[in-house]
Parts: sequence; C-alpha cells; structure tokens
Amino acid sequence: MPKRPIRADDLLAFESVSDPQASPDGTLILFSKKGPVKKNKAVPHLFTTDRDGRIRQWTQGETGCSHGRWRPDGSGIAFISGRDEKKPQIFLLPTEGGEATRITELPEGSIGGFKWSPDGTKIAYLFREQHAEWTAEAKKTREAAGLSEPPKVLDDVWCRLDGDGWFMGQRYAIYVLDVAKKEHRKLYAACPLGQYDFDWSPNSAELVVTHTACKRPFVEPTNEQLYRVDMSGQAWKLEGLPKGTKTSPRWSPDGTTIAYLGDVDENDPWGVRNQRVYVVSAEGGEPVCLTNDLDATFTGGVISDTKDSGGSGFLVWTPDSKALLVNVAQQGEMHAGRLDAETGEVAWLTEGRQVVECGAPCAKGMILPVTVSDAVRLAEIALLDLSEETPRIEMLTGFNKPLFDSLDLSEPEEFWLDSTDGVQVHCWVIKPVGYLPPKRYPAVLEIHGGPHTQYGWTFFHEFQLLAAEGFVVVYSNPRGSEGYGEAHTAAIRGDWGNKDWEDIQTVTRWMQHQPYIHPGQMGVMGGSYGGYMTNWVIGHCHDFKAAITDRCVSNMVSMGGNSDFPFNKDGYFKGVCWGDHHAIKELWRQSPIAYFEGVKTPTLIIHSEGDFRCNVEQSEQVFTALQMQGVESKFVRYPLSTSHGMSRSGPPDLRLHRLGEIVAWWGRHLK
Repeated sequence: MPKRPIRADDLLAFESVSDPQASPDGTLILFSKKGPVKKNKAVPHLFTTDRDGRIRQWTQGETGCSHGRWRPDGSGIAFISGRDEKKPQIFLLPTEGGEATRITELPEGSIGGFKWSPDGTKIAYLFREQHAEWTAEAKKTREAAGLSEPPKVLDDVWCRLDGDGWFMGQRYAIYVLDVAKKEHRKLYAACPLGQYDFDWSPNSAELVVTHTACKRPFVEPTNEQLYRVDMSGQAWKLEGLPKGTKTSPRWSPDGTTIAYLGDVDENDPWGVRNQRVYVVSAEGGEPVCLTNDLDATFTGGVISDTKDSGGSGFLVWTPDSKALLVNVAQQGEMHAGRLDAETGEVAWLTEGRQVVECGAPCAKGMILPVTVSDAVRLAEIALLDLSEETPRIEMLTGFNKPLFDSLDLSEPEEFWLDSTDGVQVHCWVIKPVGYLPPKRYPAVLEIHGGPHTQYGWTFFHEFQLLAAEGFVVVYSNPRGSEGYGEAHTAAIRGDWGNKDWEDIQTVTRWMQHQPYIHPGQMGVMGGSYGGYMTNWVIGHCHDFKAAITDRCVSNMVSMGGNSDFPFNKDGYFKGVCWGDHHAIKELWRQSPIAYFEGVKTPTLIIHSEGDFRCNVEQSEQVFTALQMQGVESKFVRYPLSTSHGMSRSGPPDLRLHRLGEIVAWWGRHLK
C-alpha cells in the first residue's frame, strides 16, 4: 500500500513504552505502556516481553498502573495504582498467578516511588499526605454544606510544583513497609523540601539517602549530603563530602562503597556544569570523581514531544562492584556505557544515531533492558546481553511498527555551522514530504526549551507533522544546550540573549541562503526557553514573517518571583527580582519584553493557565505589548488543569487542538 503523510491525530494511536525492568533471572522484561488513546486518555499498564518478543499484559482497567518492580526473588511484581479508590496504593501481584493484593493502607496523598529491600521483605517508599482541607472527602463535605473553597495558607516559598500542583506545607517523607505484615511507618523526614533519593544497603538493614542540608534551600548555596538511615530511623551524615549537588546514591553490592551523581559547585542551581560520577567509602571520607576526564554530563537527556526528556540520571552497579552502568546524552544521541569504578574508563555499549535509555538489569547484571528510539521511530523495548564481548541491541517489541510502516516520514539531515568565537552549532533540517527541487518551501525554525537540554536523534511528532504539511523544519543546539561539553552549556549562564542569540542568527542566515527555502516565508517558534528565544528574536530582528511563542518567558523580573523554582539572589542570574533598578537591571537586560517596542512580527501565543514553571502572565505581557502596538496576535490559553508540559503529556484533545492552531497559523502566514 502507498504510504501517507503523518497527521496530528496519529498521536492518538501512539503506544508509549518506558521504565523497563529485567526480571531477577533475566528471562522477562517488565515495562509500562500507554496508549492508544481511549476516551481521551492513554492509561498506563504493565506488560512483559521475553527475548522472543512474546508479550503478556499483567494489569488491566481504566485506572492505570505504574512503577512496576520485581520482587528480588521474582515471585511478585509490586506496582502503584489507584484502582480501588482515588488514594494511590502499592499492590503486589504474584507472578505464578492470582489477583493483585493491596499491601498499603495510605490516606489520600501521593506516592513518589519505591524500592524493594534486597531480601524482599520490605519496601521503602516516598509518600506525601494530602492536606486535610484539600482531600476529596473535605471537598465533598464543603459542597454538601454549600461552603466555599478554603484559602491556601502558605508560610514557605516551596509550596507548589508544575505538574504536581499545590502541596502547600505538606512534604514527602520516607516510609518503610513490612510486606508480610502489611504494616508501614514513617522512617525519615529531615529534608525541609521533602526531596529525597535513596538506596538500600546490600544487607537490607539501612538506607543511604541524599537530600539538602540547607535550612533555607532557595537562599543558601547548594549543599546536598549523604545520610545513612537505619530501620529505627536513626540517621548519621557521611563526613568529608563537599557541598554541591548529589543525586542517585547507589550502594555497591559488596557494601563498601556508595556511588552518586553530583558536582562540587555550590552555586550552580540550574545545572550548567557537568554532573559527574563520584564514589565514596560507605563510612564517609573524601569522594573520588571517576569522570573528571570526560567532558559530559551524566544527567542529560534528549528532548521530544512524545516523552519526557529524562535527565534524572542512570547509575547502577554491576554485581561484582567493579563497574557502574551509565547513560550519557551527547551530540543529540544517548547511549549506554560501562564505567570502571577504579580507572573511570568508559566502555560504550551502544552507538549510532539513536536514543538508548537504560532500565534496571537482571540480578546477575548480564541482561540490560533499554528503550530505543530514533528520528523516525518511537521508543520500543530492547535489551543488551552484556555477556557478549560486543553487546548488540536486540529489539523485543514493535507496538508502533504497523502505524509507522504506513507513514511517509522525512529523515532529518545533519549539519554543523560555524558561529562566533570558533563555536560550531549542531543542526538538523527536515525537508517537506514529497520535496521536489528546485521548488522553494516555507520554513520553520524550532528552538528547544531548557535551555540546558538538547534536540537530537529521537522522534518528534510536531516536526514530522510540519514536514507533512509542506514546511521545511530546521532545529539546532545553540550554546546553552547540553551534549557538547561543559563550556558550551555554561556559555549562557546568567547571560541569555547573547551567545545563544549569535548562534540563532547563524542558523537564520543559513536558512536564508538555502535554495529550497523561501527567505520571505520563514517562521520561528519554541516553547519555554524556546518561547523566550522566540520573543527575543522578534524583538531584535524582522527576518521572520511570523512567530509562535509557547509557554514562554518574557519578563525575567516577574519570572524570578512567580515560578515554582524562584530565582535566588546572585545565583544563576546576577541581581534579584525585587528592589531598585540597580538590583533588577541584569534581569531586565535579559528580558525580551524590554525590547518589544517596534515589534512587527505576527505572533501566536500559547500558554497553559496551570503552568507553574513559566506563569501565564509571561504570555499576557507579550499579548498586551503586541495588541497595544497593533501587531496581529492571537492568544490561546489552555485550562488550569494543564501544566507546562502540556504539549507532550497533556490531554490528547488539547494536544490536538494545539497542533491544529500551529498548523493553521503557519498555513495562514507562511503559505
């Protein structure tokens, strides 16, 4: 059959796989799958596949189940679900057959993940109880009595998070569950933010926990530390570790060493420096950095509109305690590697133009499950057999293959451009489906968010849709992007609209000189920081016939005080967002709205009213400035129930609406 161009509504058929976990014996891979969309929802459920690609679905229903984890002996799978009521609970499903049973009795709240103890008798998990006035029961009681919604009473700036909502003074704590008795207790709650990462000791007697040691985390320099917590809740800090960031603690199987991801810089709140791999004695002391000689960050990801970009970091010991399995994103690719715990040498396990994201290996460490995607393929489940001298990727699933075999997709073409200061900018171009030279086509420059992330070799639905609609799509990783060394990322630290703008101008000039691009029919668009740079572009040039700014930043002064992560004084940005003009001058200098007098570019503005990262008032300022100057502009506001990540994780009908608005805007202004 002839292939057809991709459509916006194809996203309803996408099947998204994630979180692969090898069974203890390595014979099965457990994973989560969402989609296709039904009743405007893509409900996650748990599946397994073996090496022959035989698929089994383990959970059912409209509620959804996630975070599936094998019991260490393989006899059961624990997972999180709200299947019985709106209160999420942990369930245990026997692998030999039978129904899942609920093993927690938690009040209304949120579970932030869990880990089995190595002996399989306990589960440590994060839980945050809902505030009493904001439970479903309290709401029902108020409505019955005709009472108003209560006020939010706040006494801490850490009171909400984009995609999470308002939690006010409530905080996550670490709990421990005795699985056989189904009894749980709060174990540890010392962090003022309620943000923890933890791992079990090999003997199941302790946890190693990372969290901030600051009393005022958004004011004081970064100081995250490691703590050992026994089963009575007694904790002691590992002495001798520097200040700075520390995440993903991992206790070695021999019990002697703890590895973690982090950095010693106390003044890098936005992570422009490389996050490195460190090891330290389990008794404390001076840590050793294993990756000083590798100019790469171990917490980066590759951005897409069909999945989250990752970025939390992957770190797992091999069973012999001699090496660590890692994931690194570089130059638009993401690959698995084995890091020697003595020498710091990395043996790369995968290569090529693709994004490989690791999951949990089997008990013997020989089977490493992964997801694999590329520019014309959604992620699927695969594995690496590490017993082989040269591991190769074995693809196990093909949920999206029938759909993608029917689509006429456009392969990106890679190129590099010489910018200022001897810097090269990594770029891609996707030509329209059915491209026929010497015809010239309208073109769209896409600018990624972050800014400290990267575009790359993973599937991006929006790009392919625009190519199917007859547009050339150009995208790049200008300075500020990850994946090209620490200096490339740090080049815009506290200085947006400078070196990044020079690189965007370089890409713009390249577009204007391509024989297949019509220089008078070019548009620019981006979301988050990409929206910031779109605003900067139209405030500094007239090279683009139209623009789309999505969930943008426009005013750094107001942004510093109304984002869920407030700006600290003289942190990433110099100055502060309150006080006289001397205090705010650096933030105002980097605010696109400061340069909006004389803007002429017709602009579509997209924002979610529930965006806590970049408040909707950022787009309100853009709309007002354009309207008051008579510039054609349109403001699409998505409801309070949506958040900053709506384009990749929002309700399917609203994602379709957004894509429809984008295609219509470009069709009107560039064709």
